[in-house]
Amino acid sequence: MAPGRKRKAGKRYPCGKRVREETEREAMSVALDARGRHYGVSTKRARDERLGSALGRLAFTGLISDLQYQAGVAFAALYRQHNVTVGLPMPSPSSVAGLLINEGIFGASPSEPVLDVIENVKRRFAEATAALDDCDREHRLLSGRRPTFLVYRVICADEDVRHTDDDDIGNLRVALNALVRVFRLR
Repeated sequence: MAPGRKRKAGKRYPCGKRVREETEREAMSVALDARGRHYGVSTKRARDERLGSALGRLAFTGLISDLQYQAGVAFAALYRQHNVTVGLPMPSPSSVAGLLINEGIFGASPSEPVLDVIENVKRRFAEATAALDDCDREHRLLSGRRPTFLVYRVICADEDVRHTDDDDIGNLRVALNALVRVFRLR
């Protein structure tokens, strides 16, 4: 054996270089540590999936109820489904590759959606947006930003509003309550 330090144990390539094996725990630990530092929670609490979105962080901190959170998640899914069905782009694609995939350039399904599915999505989306428009009309004299604007910013564009004034949080709650009624959540 040649002089020098001993070889580290583990799998190797034919050239002798060690294979880098990153476990799921190691990969997640970096993300969980960053999430914990950024939101001021322990690593154990950083595993909560609600911390991954602006709406979820509002539910995590108790600014909105669980029912309102579920309504927001349902609206986000409907919004995504509507945009894909109608062919509209998402408000903030995560990358150009994601945009290309979502727009159907790569990995698109060969079949077009059935007309019944398209009409159902359009009808449900129209019901939800009509309820949000009613919220805007009913609360037009209140202070703070419009409920529809806040729903778009928090749910669709995933922007954080935790540190805004109480009027905006109250208007967001009003819009989420309207969505609870539309989606018939209990």
